[in-house]
Amino acid sequence: MKKISHRFLRLNLIRILSQSVFVGVIATTSLVSSVWLINSNAYAQNPPTVSSNEIISYAKTMLTMEPLRQQAFDEIKKMIGSKEVPQIVCNDKNSFNSLPNKAKDIAVNYCQRYQKVVEDNGMTIERFNRITLEVQNSEDLKRQIYNTLLRLQKNPES
Repeated sequence: MKKISHRFLRLNLIRILSQSVFVGVIATTSLVSSVWLINSNAYAQNPPTVSSNEIISYAKTMLTMEPLRQQAFDEIKKMIGSKEVPQIVCNDKNSFNSLPNKAKDIAVNYCQRYQKVVEDNGMTIERFNRITLEVQNSEDLKRQIYNTLLRLQKNPES
């Protein structure tokens, strides 16, 4: 009986953690990419479909960057103390202004790393941002990315 309860608890924890990571990653991705979108070209009313390879690249980027985002946020939070961490938008230099110099360096480093990880996963920033927008408007795409995140967490080699 304990073995069944343990498995059930473990599966619930995995599901809850996966959902938390997914929500956090989508929120972070939205913040990071919001200004990048301003600089990207407009696209047609019906955006192009997202291929399975793009879904995998997008999910891999999100999984790579989420722990780095948390680390950067924690480091900045420690530096600014009890004040709330301001919204940091990578392509908006003004969003860095209220940060102390060392915290500003952490934010800049994070943004540079984010762009590199996107590119290392075979995407352009513009395409990554378009997918981010589409995820916000498409339950089907959101589900596909969520399932890909789960699969990659279970088997990172796939």
